[in-house]
Amino acid sequence: MTYDLILRGGRVIDPSQNLDTIADVAFSGGTAARVAPNIEPGPGTDVRDVSGQLVVPGLIDLHTHVYWGGTSLGIDAEEFCRTSGVTTAIDTGSAGPGNFAGFRKHVIEPSAVRILAYLHISFAGIFGFSHRVMVGESEQLRLMAPLDAVEVANANRDVVVGIKVRVGLHASGTSGIVPLDMALEVANEVGLPLMAHIDNPPPSYEEVLARLRPGDVLTHAFRPFPNSPVGPQGKVKAEVLEARARGVKFDIGHGKGSFAFKTARAMLANGFMPDTISSDVHALCINGPAFDQVTTMSKFLCLGVPLSDVIAASTVNAAMALKRPELGSLKPGSAGDATILSIREGTFDYVDVVGEHLTGDRRIVSEGVVLAGRWWHPC
Repeated sequence: MTYDLILRGGRVIDPSQNLDTIADVAFSGGTAARVAPNIEPGPGTDVRDVSGQLVVPGLIDLHTHVYWGGTSLGIDAEEFCRTSGVTTAIDTGSAGPGNFAGFRKHVIEPSAVRILAYLHISFAGIFGFSHRVMVGESEQLRLMAPLDAVEVANANRDVVVGIKVRVGLHASGTSGIVPLDMALEVANEVGLPLMAHIDNPPPSYEEVLARLRPGDVLTHAFRPFPNSPVGPQGKVKAEVLEARARGVKFDIGHGKGSFAFKTARAMLANGFMPDTISSDVHALCINGPAFDQVTTMSKFLCLGVPLSDVIAASTVNAAMALKRPELGSLKPGSAGDATILSIREGTFDYVDVVGEHLTGDRRIVSEGVVLAGRWWHPC
């Protein structure tokens, strides 16, 4: 076989194959081709020495907002992914059925980085989210557009991976949990998972979980009080354990207000690891406290989560939540995406959404990205 690219001599960590070994990784025809020691290049093979670094499947950030220019919270996907090592950015409801066509034409299709999307049930998506204007789109029931959402989801099956809804005091206000029920009807009709945002009550964490189906995703899962998953004496709420047992996925979605070290320490102490680690990066948190995907991953590493589990929560677990098994893996035939990481040692300051600081001794840093079997960054 002729290889287009070989990453030479890195530490390959691929949880989808239970791999943690020093090896070469080869790509051909836009896909992953082989993981083995000392792979021989051909005359035209691009060989990159990554010895001393980590090679992992292309990172998947399950919660981003990348409708740059189309919504006030959108950030530039390519710029973000270059620095954060992300090869697949999942936009979670920036666009609804009324403006998804523009998102697709002007952002998704031109992007070098893969962008997939949860379609918002609100007609215009998250349209009023800025420093000066903050509108809970789900409070406006007249903007809920189930018929339009079904049509747009069905017409964009190649990039729409699920339905998004935001509920909570800030997102749905006096409409409470009604938008979630409407979104579930849409998700059932199109046969796709739902991602539910939750903020302050009402509704309660427990009320939201009670409605979610196997395969649905609760984002902002490690929220601070109120609406924390932790009950009295630091125990995980019974409803949380019941939801996980029936197949509900728990996603971090750090963002501006949705991740607390106190909650994370309690959940991890109870053996409750999130299914997926995501940044919820947007215009109001890209300069802190979330910053990016690798910073969010670093926080979990410094909280004592094993490196392989941190990688799994940003690769294979996210791919399974998306029902896209070709992603998040370096198996032959998988998407030809990889992220090159290093772990720097030192003293690093991390902050959560309530202002608590954590001094960590390690930081995960992106050193390079492979997209579709070609070296993309840094050039």
